[in-house]
Amino acid sequence: MPNKIDAVIDFARQELADEKTGHDFKHVRRVANYAKMIVEADQLVVDDFVVQASAFLHDVIDDKIVADVSSKVDEVEALLYSLDASENQVKEILHSIQNMSYSKELTNEAEPLSLAGQIVQDADRLEAVGAMGILRTAYYGGGHAHPIHDETLQPKTFASKAEYRQGTTVINHFYEKLLLLPDKMNTSYARTLAFERKQFMEAFLKQFYSEWNV
Repeated sequence: MPNKIDAVIDFARQELADEKTGHDFKHVRRVANYAKMIVEADQLVVDDFVVQASAFLHDVIDDKIVADVSSKVDEVEALLYSLDASENQVKEILHSIQNMSYSKELTNEAEPLSLAGQIVQDADRLEAVGAMGILRTAYYGGGHAHPIHDETLQPKTFASKAEYRQGTTVINHFYEKLLLLPDKMNTSYARTLAFERKQFMEAFLKQFYSEWNV
């Protein structure tokens, strides 16, 4: 496994080297570390290579980052087979990284995840709550010209992935996604940590409004 996962890590590092939306290599590395923490804390029995490879590769095929998702999926598949990953491992990794996104879930397009996929989904969502979630939301919003806050724009329930990608405001994103994530966690450890971070985000929002309304 060390050689296989090292090759996956190197591939992810190269693919995400110039990423500027908050989904860079450091992000996927933290996701991989969170996945390890979840497995250990909840004493889950899973294929470590599937979990770690899914964590490092999940944003390599994201349409926020690549224009041709299908070709990138084929490239990831070829990489995994070149590393002698089994057919079952390859299928599970590809299924996980193509079905774990929040945008797919909110439009009911996602297929059920394996336990490994659920772990990585939780790990990725832990990156969207707490201090890191606040910073990444602001960073992404600024990069896409989203307003910080607009009292005339209410948080939305999105009907499509395209609509979700357009967003509303940085602050609305807390209500449209971030504050909803703790209830959506699959694992005990991630759920506990997410609810702790939710309190931090709520305190931040309270402080934000007090400063915004000066």
